[in-house]
Amino acid sequence: MAGLVSCNPNRPIGDWDKVCKSLFPEPVTTLSLDGVRRLLDLCYNDLPGDLKTCALYLSIFPKGSKISMKRLTRRLIAEGFVSEKQGLTEEEVAETYFNQLMRRKLIRPVEHNSNGKVKSFQVHDMVLEYIVSKSSEENFITVVGGHWMMPPPGNKVRRLSMQSSGSKHENMTKNINLSQVRSVTVFGSLKRLPFHSFNSGIIQVLDLEGWKGLKQNHLHDICKMLVLKYLSLRRTEITKIPNKIGKLEYLETLDIRETHVEKLPKSVEKLKRISSILGGNKSPRKGLRLPQERNKEEMKSLRVLSGIEIVGESTAVDGLHQMTGLKKLAIYKLDIQKGKIFTQLLSAIAHLCSCGLQTLAISDEGSDFINSLDSMSAPPRYLITLELSGKLERPPKWISKLHTLSKLTLSVTVLCTDTFKLLKNLPSLFSLTFSVSTAKKNQDMIKKILEDNKSESDGEIFVPAGFPSLKLFRLFAPLVPKLAFGDNAMPALEMIQMRFEGFEGLFGIDTLENLREVHLRVNGQAAQVNDNDEVETQGRETADINERKEASEIMKLLVEDLKSYTTERLKVIVDYIGNA
Repeated sequence: MAGLVSCNPNRPIGDWDKVCKSLFPEPVTTLSLDGVRRLLDLCYNDLPGDLKTCALYLSIFPKGSKISMKRLTRRLIAEGFVSEKQGLTEEEVAETYFNQLMRRKLIRPVEHNSNGKVKSFQVHDMVLEYIVSKSSEENFITVVGGHWMMPPPGNKVRRLSMQSSGSKHENMTKNINLSQVRSVTVFGSLKRLPFHSFNSGIIQVLDLEGWKGLKQNHLHDICKMLVLKYLSLRRTEITKIPNKIGKLEYLETLDIRETHVEKLPKSVEKLKRISSILGGNKSPRKGLRLPQERNKEEMKSLRVLSGIEIVGESTAVDGLHQMTGLKKLAIYKLDIQKGKIFTQLLSAIAHLCSCGLQTLAISDEGSDFINSLDSMSAPPRYLITLELSGKLERPPKWISKLHTLSKLTLSVTVLCTDTFKLLKNLPSLFSLTFSVSTAKKNQDMIKKILEDNKSESDGEIFVPAGFPSLKLFRLFAPLVPKLAFGDNAMPALEMIQMRFEGFEGLFGIDTLENLREVHLRVNGQAAQVNDNDEVETQGRETADINERKEASEIMKLLVEDLKSYTTERLKVIVDYIGNA
């Protein structure tokens, strides 16, 4: 109700008196379930038509779900419920819808991205129950199984959400007419899907994320769904995408993240409307190989290419030049030698950046490619997000000219005073992260680089005045040298997150007037040892114990130091992992 009132600030107070009397005709009353229904009716009926559709669409998800904003946005676009409006893209229009639902308190954010935007949200159980009931009444979405005991649909089903938690739900679609189903979503541990009951020619959305019952032979049925727009096979057990995928000429989103698929077939180039290809796995770093020798005239609609790998003598690099509509390029695995491919990739990235690339993420496993980015002829002026992982020697100098850059992630190898000086005047920078993404075997090398950086800075990394918009600062490293904040450094900073094994101190916290939270995570897990070498094992165990004692003493001093700044506005959270 508070959300409803706040969204109608110009409504006369007399109207609210009438609303109150209609909701609660008795002077004194308890809030019954019927009263809750009346309240929700009022809130729902006040929604504009587009928002009602978005709200009803949430009934697809089970009780207690964390709903991914991006997943839902792509689905709504595929279903045609969101379209470009008043100069805004489809994604931006969807974001305005979700913001309004949050203002009205019908959904609540659960997770935020490091750029400050909502990553996932939840629907209150009572609100979701109301939405599911309303959706069933209007034959908008049919929910079978799961928590809600909904009556079987009297009409033909258009959008089907199958929710189960056991074998008792295996036949839950029995006696239901599925011939008009256009959208299918599966949750839980179903063993079978009634593919034979669907009309393959009209299904537009197929979301099988996390369904362990998916077999390789099911993909042949899926490739017959000729008007399919959204296909998610994320976190399933599939190993290969068949060549027949090229028949899905209307496909806009292909999500095969966290599967065993290692490469795309050449026929994927026939997907003329494909907008998002999502593959690979962030942990461990595994990428999706693009088809070799692509047709350069295809895939002009591609906006997001995420989770790919470029290794060896890949000939797919040459085709990147033609993907001029790309807004996001994420390379999870890069390992190439200097030569033709190296030069082609650098040229392609420079060209894509000049065409409007907004997000660039590169994880370089040792090809030294990220250190060549400084030689780009012009700064990538449209970038909003930049992530460079690997053995980065120094940040590209053009970073200081990226006035739209909001989120920046750099390898911890460039953690030094000079880097902070380079970045301090970025006007839009919201999130800054220094992280370790290299293999564990390189930890000693990383520690040596950090020691060298420290010695060059007289033992202290200094953060100068600047960073006017920065709200989140994150630092993930095996060893963190002394870090000192100068006057007027990071004046808008609200949160510091740090993960480390060893830490030498944090100074100048009292100058950060808007700081609200400090998260310190200490990784104290002992290194693996060789069981066959008892002497070496004992020596390592003793060293581990000494390191943990030293880390513990440092943490005590650090926390005591932070306590002197801790007020009602500042919260310090310390989390020990492993044996610390």
